Amino acid sequence: MARYTGPSWKKSRRLGISLSGTGKELARRPYAPGQHGPTSRNKLSEYGLQLKEKQKLRYLYNVNERQFYNLFLEAGKIREGKLGTNFMILLERRLDNLVYRLGLASTRRQARQLVSHGHITVDGKRVDIPSYLVEVGQVIGVRERSRDLSIIKESVESLFGRPEFLTFDEDKLEGSLTRLPLREEMPQEIEESFIVEFYNR
Repeated sequence: MARYTGPSWKKSRRLGISLSGTGKELARRPYAPGQHGPTSRNKLSEYGLQLKEKQKLRYLYNVNERQFYNLFLEAGKIREGKLGTNFMILLERRLDNLVYRLGLASTRRQARQLVSHGHITVDGKRVDIPSYLVEVGQVIGVRERSRDLSIIKESVESLFGRPEFLTFDEDKLEGSLTRLPLREEMPQEIEESFIVEFYNR
């Protein structure tokens, strides 16, 4: 399945989660899209609930189905901790997500584009793979020739706060993953146990 490139606001309303992180999608119309407006929907089955949670997490991190499943299998190889939490930690460690978390991009889609176009470095070396898994201690920065990009400047200036597992130097436009995130520092609206059940059917 290819990566979703359609309207994110409509997908946010369908899944009941803000994919942009701003919450604007659900502020005015907090119901699923459709010509009949907020109608009563049939109650979801157990499978439906599991599928919805999987789709929420997949669209939130903007990952295609194959990458998503492969990362789930990778999480299953980690011996310590819970499978669902380990899976979400791997998603958080993706380079495009950390570029967004550091405030170098205003959305994960924008962060993905910055990485793909070669504007981001890891430990001083250009990395153009959005799915690159960043290790603790590695430094994420902006390429020298890309530091004057208006979208990066605007994103850094408009950000209110960063997660505690990251450090950031606004003068150097560099940040680092200081430790793995805790479950409470990752999206609270996700029930990862449903996703584990979905793949373990």
